Amino acid sequence: MTRTLEICAASLPSALAAQAGGAHRIELCQNLEQGGITPSYGLIQETLRQLHIPVFVLIRPRPGGFVYSNDELEIMRADIIMCRKLGCAGVVLGVLDAWGRVSRTPCRWLIAAARSMEVTFHRAFDSCPNQAEALEVIIKMGCQRVLTSGGQPTAVAGQDQLAQLVAQAAGRISIMPGAGVSAANIQQLARHTGAVEFHTSAKQLVPANPADGLFQTERFETDAALVAELVALL
Repeated sequence: MTRTLEICAASLPSALAAQAGGAHRIELCQNLEQGGITPSYGLIQETLRQLHIPVFVLIRPRPGGFVYSNDELEIMRADIIMCRKLGCAGVVLGVLDAWGRVSRTPCRWLIAAARSMEVTFHRAFDSCPNQAEALEVIIKMGCQRVLTSGGQPTAVAGQDQLAQLVAQAAGRISIMPGAGVSAANIQQLARHTGAVEFHTSAKQLVPANPADGLFQTERFETDAALVAELVALL
C-alpha cells in the first residue's frame, strides 16, 4: 500500500525541509499560527521554482470562520487563477454557509476556476454538523480529498469518525487525517482509520533572535529529520 505524507509549510525554508525529508507533497500557506492564509505571490513562485514535489496552495483570505463575503470570494477566485497560471498542482479551499453546511454554489465556482488543478476541501469540513452529508456534497463537486480531524481538535481524538468517513468514501475521495499527526501516532492512525494520506507540519520551534531587538519573535519551521521519520513510519 502506498501512503502519502503532505507537509503544511508556511515558508520557503519549511517547504525545502519537507522536500529534503522525503515528503510527497506540500500545502503552502502563511500565518500558520492562526490556521494559515493564502501565501504571497512571491512565496508561491519561488517555492515552485525550487521544489520538484507537488505544491498545493491554501486559498483562505483571512483567519477565522469559513463564511465568506462576495468580495472575499472574488479574492479567492483570483488567487486560484494565479496558482493555476503559476503551475501549482492543486489548491486547498472550503466555503460554508451560515448553518455550517458546505456552500455549494461558491464552492463550485471556485472549483471551476481551478480547472485541471486538484482540489482539497480543507478543515472547514470539521465545522460541518453533519459530516456524512457534507462528504457526499464534496464528492459530487469533484474534490480529490478532504483534510479533516473527524470534527475533533486532533486526528487521534477523531479517529473513530475518520474511520467511518474512509468507509463511507469507499475510494471515491481520499480522507486525509490532519491536526496533531506526529511520529507518536501516525502508524496508529493509519491502522485505525484505513487512510492512506496524512497531513502534518512536522515543525520545530525556532527561538527568537535577540539581535532582532524590538522585533524578535519565535517561529515554527518544518524539520527535515521529523519529516523523514514520518515517511519511514508510513
